[in-house]
Amino acid sequence: MHAKLHRVCVTDANVNYVGSVTIDRKLIDKVGILPLEEVQIWNVSNGNRLSTYVLPGEPGSGVICLNGAAAHLCAPGDFAIIAAYEERERSEVLRTGHEAKVAIVDEHNRCQDFFLQTLEPKEGQLQYHSRSCKNQEQGLKPCP
Repeated sequence: MHAKLHRVCVTDANVNYVGSVTIDRKLIDKVGILPLEEVQIWNVSNGNRLSTYVLPGEPGSGVICLNGAAAHLCAPGDFAIIAAYEERERSEVLRTGHEAKVAIVDEHNRCQDFFLQTLEPKEGQLQYHSRSCKNQEQGLKPCP
């Protein structure tokens, strides 16, 4: 996993569109999901799971719209998790580490917390760290 949008609220479902999921451009930019990138969507409200690709929505709109056949699996008001993956050589991850970006959103799909989840090579092993960027009092940077 390299990017996750946690507990987004589905705003629309358009069965008459060719396919995909439309996501607020600010959200996909925040976690590094590219337009046309494949994502997995897990509907927290009903348990449905699907795979589709991303179209960028209006920045700041909060849009999460399932299009085409996926519109049958998610309804407006459902909560979902959207994750994107990347393929990397295992040896490269063991050598250089890995970083994933996670945005936790509110009911309007605005970032409320932002995490960097990292794997850092140390003494032949990978150490997992999860760091919230929300709490500035602890010297952490704010949400990007």
